[in-house]
Order: sequence, then C-alpha cells, then structure tokens
Amino acid sequence: MPRNGLGVEKETVDITIIGGGPTGLYGLFYAGMRGVSARVIDALPELGGQLTALYPEKDVFDVAGFPRILAKDLARDLVAQGLQFNADVCLGERVLDLNPDDGGFGLRTNKGPRPTRTVVIAGGKGAFKSRTLRVPGWDEFLNRGITTRVRDPESFRGKRVLLVGGGDSAFDWSWALRNIAAELTQIHRSDRYRAHESTVAQVEGAHERGELRLRTFYTVREIHGGERVEAATIGHTKTKEIERLEVDEILALIGFVPNLGPIAEWGLELRKRCIVVDSRMRTNLPGVYAAGDIATYDGKLELISTGFGEAAIAVNNAVHHLDPSVKVNPGHSTDYKVFK
Repeated sequence: MPRNGLGVEKETVDITIIGGGPTGLYGLFYAGMRGVSARVIDALPELGGQLTALYPEKDVFDVAGFPRILAKDLARDLVAQGLQFNADVCLGERVLDLNPDDGGFGLRTNKGPRPTRTVVIAGGKGAFKSRTLRVPGWDEFLNRGITTRVRDPESFRGKRVLLVGGGDSAFDWSWALRNIAAELTQIHRSDRYRAHESTVAQVEGAHERGELRLRTFYTVREIHGGERVEAATIGHTKTKEIERLEVDEILALIGFVPNLGPIAEWGLELRKRCIVVDSRMRTNLPGVYAAGDIATYDGKLELISTGFGEAAIAVNNAVHHLDPSVKVNPGHSTDYKVFK
C-alpha cells in the first residue's frame, strides 16, 4: 500500500465506526452481519471503551439477557461478537479530519489516511481525560503511587490507600477495595455525593463497622514521597485543620473531562457537546451517523441498552445509504446464512 508522511494508507471501507466501546462494537457486528466492510478506530490501546478503561471489575445489571455481568466480561463478549467478520481495527489512533469527497470521506487519523464511504460516530462523550488535583506532588508522583483508574484491584492488596472522590466510581471502588487494601480512607470535599444511594449506604455501613474510613469535607493539599508516594497532607474545608496521612497509593476518582476534539470542527450540528441526530441516527452531514452517548435527540436516554439500538439503526441506515436498493430493515438474524 502507498505510504505517506503519517503512516500506511489503508483501503477504503464501507463503514468506519469511531469509538470501540459497547455501542461501536455492536455497530461493528451489525455492519458485518449486513455484509459490508467495516473499520473501528479508537484512541485507547484496547477495545471496550469505558467498560475496560474505567470500571472493568464493576457489575453491570441493565443489559438485556444478563442479570449480572462484570464490565470486563461484557466487553470481552462484545469484542468477540463485533470482530467475527474480520473488521479492520485501528487502536491508539485519534481521528483528525473528515475530508468529504465524491466517494465518501478521506478520513485521516494521527497515523495516516483511513478512507471510508460512510461514518458512524460512537465515541461516547468523545475522548476523555482524567481530571487532576492541582496540588504539589501530583505531577511528580502520577503513575508512581497516584492513579486515576483501577485496572487490577489486586494491585492495591495489603496497601494503605487514600481514595479521593464522591461519585459512583469512587463509592463503587471504596466498597470493592475495603477488604483488599490494608487500610482504606475515602475523602470527599463535601457531604453531598454524586453516587447511587444504595452504594453510599453500603460504604457508610462499612465505615461504621470499621472496614474503611469515610471522611467528608476533606481535600488533598499536598502529596509527599521519594521514589513513590509515601504520604498525603489533607485539610478540612471548614475548620482548616491539616493532617498528614501515611499512604502507599492515592486513587483519585474525580471524574473525566469530555472532549470532542477535532470532531467539533467538522460542521456537525451540536447541542451541549453532543451530536444532533434524527430518528435514523443521521447527522446533518450526509453519510455521517452518530449513536450512543455522543448522539442526542428529544427523549434521549444515555444507557448501554439504548446505545445498542441506536448502533443498529445507524448502521442499517448507513447500509441503505451505500446502496438504496438494499432494505434498511435487516430482518431476523436467524435467517442469515453467515450464522448457519
């Protein structure tokens, strides 16, 4: 294949899906089932989106057919389902330009041209970057005792952990790590949480039983250490009392900053950092569709389950866009020869 200054130019595919999370992977499956060539592009080094990057050990309860399933297991099965038709996978790539042309789009990433005939944007809320604590020691000890996500709970076993945050992820991991860490202290800047009431109640119960410490109105003031984190200075937001905690790990689960990046410059109609679509998941640009959390319309529900349906609608309409003689309705999967 021809080369340019950015990398290897790949062949043109019928549908390019931007985003390798649950919605994108389900869209990849539908593209293969409908017999069109497909490519998935994601900025992360692995498929699965937030399921694998943010909460792999978290139970998911609201996916049809699974009363309860670990996020990482759901991601694993979605990857297996989505890749069964030999789609092209481009990981660790950021989409830069759309470049519409007569045959579709001269899509380009930071690693080179990725030409495509249609596009389905399924990138969640866009690229996400962890929020940071603007305190002395953060930059110095990031990834040396400071982490913003849990990849393996066992990495905290037997350690003194300071967990910072008051959202769902913070409380979920506080509950999950309470019997893994040697000591677990969770702090939050107020007594108002952004987490599910039942999980908050569980953590508060664990605090009362002495399984962990939940301390409100505290923030991190400074992080100390040598080769790695050794301690943190925390302060009470009301009394201004200062305290030093000896810790081995600081887990800062304080949220992420969504960013559409170059997608925001493509001329798409946007509403509150989301892409406006119609009932067919079409954007205002012909041949470009959106599904999942990044798409918005009246009555929108940001759920994995609705993302699956939106992906199916987007891909099937993209297939019809490619060939108007082909029906939008895919029919029953039990009738498809590819599954026989």
